[in-house]
Parts: sequence; C-alpha cells; structure tokens
Amino acid sequence: MSLSPRWEEQVREAVRHFWLTRETQSNRQGTKSGSRDAGRRTAVTGGKQLDGFVELVRDYLEETGIGKPNIYCERTIELPGWYRAEKQWDLLVIVENCLVAATEFKSQVGSFGNNFNNRTEEALGSATDLWAAYREGAFAPSPRPWLGYVMMLEEAEQSLKPVGVSEPHFKVFDEFHGASYAKRYEILLTKLVRDRHYDSAALMLLSQQDGLNGEYRESSAEMSFAGFLNALLGRAMSFVRKE
Repeated sequence: MSLSPRWEEQVREAVRHFWLTRETQSNRQGTKSGSRDAGRRTAVTGGKQLDGFVELVRDYLEETGIGKPNIYCERTIELPGWYRAEKQWDLLVIVENCLVAATEFKSQVGSFGNNFNNRTEEALGSATDLWAAYREGAFAPSPRPWLGYVMMLEEAEQSLKPVGVSEPHFKVFDEFHGASYAKRYEILLTKLVRDRHYDSAALMLLSQQDGLNGEYRESSAEMSFAGFLNALLGRAMSFVRKE
C-alpha cells in the first residue's frame, strides 16, 4: 500500500517540519525569560512539531468530501470521557452531530527508557476512556467512531538497540526479549489495533540527520502511515456515502 507522489511529498514535508520546528523551538526557548529547560526538553515543551502531520491528515480528509468545518484540529477538540470529564484529541471529524473519527498524534525524541511506559499508559488509557464513554452513550447518535493513533519515534542508537527485561517473579512474554524500544512500539501498536483499542495506527522512525531531508523509515507494513491514511479515508468515504 502506497501513497501517490503528491501525498508522499506531503509526508516528507511533514517530516521536515517536525525536525525544523524542534530545532527552532530549542533555539528560541528561554530567550525572553532568560531560562532554558535542560537538554532536549527545550524542544519538547514547545509543542507544534506534529502540526505538519495533523494538517496533512486534515487535507487528505477534505478530498473525501468531508468539509473543513467538520474537521477539528486546533480548537474545540475536547471529547467527554467516562473516567474523566474530557480529553483533547489532536484531530476530530464530526458531521451532523455524529463523531466520525478521532486521532491522536504522539512523538518521542530521546529519553526512551523514561517515556515508553508513559506513552503506553496514555494510549491504553485514552482508548479505554473513549470506548467506555461511547458505551454509555456520550456520543449518541453516533455509530461506532473510528479511532487512530500515530507515533513518530526518533531513530537513534538508543532506540534501536536491544533492551533488557526484569523478571524477578514471572516471565515476560517472549516477544519482548531482546526487543529495542522501536520494536516495543511496533509490538504495542500492533496489539492495540488487533485488540481493537484503535482501528488503525502508524509508526514512523525519524532520524534527525535524514529527517531534515524529509526521509523516514517504517519497520512494519501493518503500521505504515499510508495504511493509516487509507484506513481513515475508507471510514470517511463510507460516511459520506451515507449522507
């Protein structure tokens, strides 16, 4: 499954935007206050690195006939939860009071050991909360919404090397033995989709050096960004046909 040359170039542009935005934020952080966050956190606290990907998905959706007023990616992006009052999603599609789709975009650059478990808990918690709210009628009269998750991971030595496991009482599952953080993310997203917590997910590996040229890599065809976009496109098109 692949994208047309036009959309593939848009993906490459989003990759360039990701790294250039991080670099700009890191340089500017603290210029007004005189203080800077430590290390790579200077880029993390700025946000907006993923805007290129969010805007790409928005534009892709518009080609299905979903009008821009029905796509929310900057404001009014809150949905009610069951275990919490509300949560902000990165992109929503709502047509005539029906929730068509919700998508989360996340990234991780450095601090792999510290942040992997946090990302795992966030992904599971967000999906669990949304599906419980759906079960309780929070989005009525919506049919089952489409839920997506996109992860951008820095491709670096620390994210690609095998990670040890701790088994003081019980054995971990075999697939985690010798798995790098990149492989752990692939395992996580694959299981999240196969267990139907999410309808589709994408994992993109971005190295800083090659990323400035728009280059990226995907370790799993099942978790490709093209597959994610086409799955979302199929959902949007089926909804448009009903209209």
